[in-house]
Amino acid sequence: MGSRTVVVGASVGGTKTVQALRSQGYAGELLVVEAEPHLPYDKPPLSKGYLTGTLGRDRLNLVSDAEIKDLAVGVKLGVRAKSLDVAANELALEDGERIAFDNLIVASGVRARPSPWQAKDGVHLLRTLDDAEMLKKNLQNSRSVVVVGGGFIGAEVAAAARHFGLDVSIVDPLEVPIGRVLGDPVGKLFTRLHHLNDVATHFGNGVEAITGTKGNLTVELTDGKLLSCDLVVVGIGAVPNTEWLASSGLLIENGLVCDEYCRADGQANIFGVGDVARWYHPRQRELVRVEHWTNAVEQAACVAHNITNPKDLTRYAPVPYVWSDQYDWKIQIAGETARASDYVVVEDPSNENRFAAVYADHSGLFCGVATVNWPRAMIQCRRLLDSENAISIPLNLLNDLLPGRPG
Repeated sequence: MGSRTVVVGASVGGTKTVQALRSQGYAGELLVVEAEPHLPYDKPPLSKGYLTGTLGRDRLNLVSDAEIKDLAVGVKLGVRAKSLDVAANELALEDGERIAFDNLIVASGVRARPSPWQAKDGVHLLRTLDDAEMLKKNLQNSRSVVVVGGGFIGAEVAAAARHFGLDVSIVDPLEVPIGRVLGDPVGKLFTRLHHLNDVATHFGNGVEAITGTKGNLTVELTDGKLLSCDLVVVGIGAVPNTEWLASSGLLIENGLVCDEYCRADGQANIFGVGDVARWYHPRQRELVRVEHWTNAVEQAACVAHNITNPKDLTRYAPVPYVWSDQYDWKIQIAGETARASDYVVVEDPSNENRFAAVYADHSGLFCGVATVNWPRAMIQCRRLLDSENAISIPLNLLNDLLPGRPG
């Protein structure tokens, strides 16, 4: 009897694992279990082009029906995983079915952190296609919105709301929300971007309460200020979907804990992929959990290799990469900018909306880069993150890319 690999979760991590398994020669049975009723779709565009209507539903698809047939993969949609029996290698579903497996891929992702503030209606979260559909419809029929949370999702929703001409306010308890990732001076450039697009920012302020109903909501801030709006969007982080693993005996601490080969702690045939996985990063020498699209794709390839080549395991040690579209800024970030001790900003004198920030660790080694509207700079600097380089190396590279310089 051939082997069977079961994948729990059909978002980018689960789908890319299935594709990578087939491309790497896996000939066993493949089965994907997905809680949502939709065929696999891409989530990053939900807060960007899909929300504004510039990207259609068909552009979200990760695979088509024909591709699913070509992959010879079974897909069970609209059913949740209920529990896992590790000793018996058996997955239980909420519909009562029990599925035996030889390998299990945990790719159940994350969900939006629930709003702690309760109003009758008009308060939105954004994580799924259904969330985006409802939010898009309500944005098109509203005049104003308050976004709680100044991170990437919050900023992208604010930009989408301005696309529809709404009055927009953003609230975040941090003085410079993006400063956690890029440093306060760089983060303040993003605050300025909001202001240039007529978005009111209430940073350094928390939310006490949200009251009222859709079309007539009031957001009370910790400084006593009251913001009136038609809608509220809450983007305050995500929670790993690990409840179905609670009785499994697997180690769960802010995600499924895995080793450097992405295997669940103490297991040889259970792997974690994507947002739900918290694995030991050989470079950083600590457990990390990364909620980025690129990480899910690269981790899927690593897991597929380790399943198909159990005697030649590959450690997973990626260079982090993420992007965000906000207003007319294309933002790209690579490396470990949040762990940096110092950084230098390089501006393009010919374009005030193009710049890069280069980050160094405590030893002066290049450890991260952030670019705005400068894709060529990102491509070249990102390559340098695969090895140790002094910060002067990417700085010289960036200076050579400026107008009037060779290259």
